[in-house]
This record gives sequence, structure tokens and C-alpha cells, in this order.
Amino acid sequence: MTPARRILLTGARGQVGWELRRTLSPLGEIVALDSSALNLADVDAVRRTVRELAPDVIVNPAAYTAVDKAEGDAERAHAVNAVAPGVLAEEAARRGALLVHYSTDYVFDGGGDTPWREDGACGPLNVYGATKLAGERAIAATGCRHLVFRTSWVYGARGSNFLLTMRRLMRERPELKIVADQIGAPTWCRDLAEATALVLGQIVSPANGFAAAVPWGVYHMTNAGETSWHGFAEAIQALDEFDETWVPSRLVPIPSSDYPTPARRPLNSRLDNGKLERTFGVRLQDWRAALALCLARE
Repeated sequence: MTPARRILLTGARGQVGWELRRTLSPLGEIVALDSSALNLADVDAVRRTVRELAPDVIVNPAAYTAVDKAEGDAERAHAVNAVAPGVLAEEAARRGALLVHYSTDYVFDGGGDTPWREDGACGPLNVYGATKLAGERAIAATGCRHLVFRTSWVYGARGSNFLLTMRRLMRERPELKIVADQIGAPTWCRDLAEATALVLGQIVSPANGFAAAVPWGVYHMTNAGETSWHGFAEAIQALDEFDETWVPSRLVPIPSSDYPTPARRPLNSRLDNGKLERTFGVRLQDWRAALALCLARE
């Protein structure tokens, strides 16, 4: 019997990693490591771990995602988001493995109002976006087999994200001021993980080698549709369940200029997912349907 392919998964306790651990299990043996088991800021530990585990596939959803904090912690953000992916890619190239990595809409400057394509000109506005872009480029420079999935506004029923923050604040405050001029696609981490599994299922199997002629590179992967943060909050409020004593919070739309943060955010975070659908036949459901399913899971 041919041994199962070994898949090294980083960030196993993160919202995307937690879902990937489940959706990728039919594709091989999952070795799931959280930040306590693999510190991505430690280059030597990253190299040593990959060489000891000898994976056939490396899936890296782990990242430094504290966007505002990164403005004052650029060195660590760069180590985790830029250096570590490059090291993972070097090790993948060394053993002929596949690297799957996740990036962000924040690699773009947010100009215009049309969805960004993968070949669009990058111009990150903040440290987080700059370090994620550097990670993408470090991966590409190694020449390894790789898939980089850029996504946006990721949320889920666990961890720390906009959905959970809004659900808490809506129970605590009579009024919430929410940015309405940043437009993107809220993306459910479960859909992101399932779409990843669908793509990888076309490329790898426990018994066979990598599929031939796969167009490696960058793909956009978000739920379909678009909204603002304010629109996302309205949808959460409409779908959430509150007790009979609850008085709905007033959701006030405001411009980004009225909510200054250490890190600038792009106004246009729309991503064009056409390349993913054309290449792999994978299209994520509309963000509203995904949100309804996420809230219905509890």
C-alpha cells in the first residue's frame, strides 16, 4: 500500500487552520502545528521542522494578522509574514513539495471601484500588507510549486474577528459607528478551507503524484459578492438571535476618516475570483449565504 501523503499544516489553532485540519484530512496524513509547536519567527526552527517531518504538502495559513499592531511591530510582522514563507518555500523546493500559502487584499492600495485581478499593480498602504506582499514574492523567487490564495475579511465562529466583535458589541451598546466606505467580501473561514480542499483534491491524492501542468501562482479566493463593514454589520444583526429584552443597536455608517487607525486600510478590497473558477472550477458562495450558514452552526 502506498503511504498517505503527509501534509504539514501551520497555525492549526487559528480560524482558518482549525477548518483546514478538518477539510484536508481526506487528502493525506495531517501534521497540524500551532504557534507553540512551530514559531514562524524562528527561521532555524522552521527549517528543522520541515526537514524532520518531510511533508509532501505544506499549508501555511499562519500569519501575523494584527494589522494596527504591526505598524509598531514591523520586525516581527516581517519575520512571520515575509521571511518564514520564503523559508517554507525554500524547503518545499528542496524536496519537491507543494506550498499552499494565504495572502490578503491588503497588498493593493484600494484605488478605483473594480475588483482587483491577480496581476493588478500592488501598493500596500500598511506594514501588514507590505509584509504579506514580501512573503508572496519570497515564495515566487524560490521557484517551488506553490499556490498563494489571496483572501479578504476572514471571519468565523471562533477566534477573533469582526463577526464575533459585532455580536458582542451589539449586546453591550445602543449605538455603533461602523465604517461604510471600505468595500470588500466577508469570507467565511469554512468556505475558504473547503475551497482549498477542492483545489488540492485536483492536484494531489494519497496514492498519485502531483497533477501535471498545474498553473502555479497567485489566486484570489473570497466569498462572492461585496459589501461594506457597515453592510456586514447590518447583515449580522439581521441574522443573529437575541433574547426578547434586546433593543437593536443603532448602526451608524461613517467614513474611514471618522475612524482613524494606526494602519491605513484600502477602500476597495474587491477581489476578482475569475481565475480560480476558470482554472479549478471552484467558486465560493455568496457572502450572505455563507454568513447565514456560519450563524446557523451554533
